Amino acid sequence: MASKAITVGVGIPMIIVGALMAWLWGSIEGDLQNQIELVGSTIGILGVIFFISGLFYRNEPVMH
Repeated sequence: MASKAITVGVGIPMIIVGALMAWLWGSIEGDLQNQIELVGSTIGILGVIFFISGLFYRNEPVMH
């Protein structure tokens, strides 16, 4: 069972913010372009990781 809160609430917004940061804000800046693109792409990659982890999240407790 997937977690919609993690997937929709965290993963997708991080992907969108990272993409906008890397493409739009990174292309406007001159001096800090590489750093802004690096931070934006890192946020996007973390968003993809949260998105995928939200798909595999289980609400059942693990019994030892």
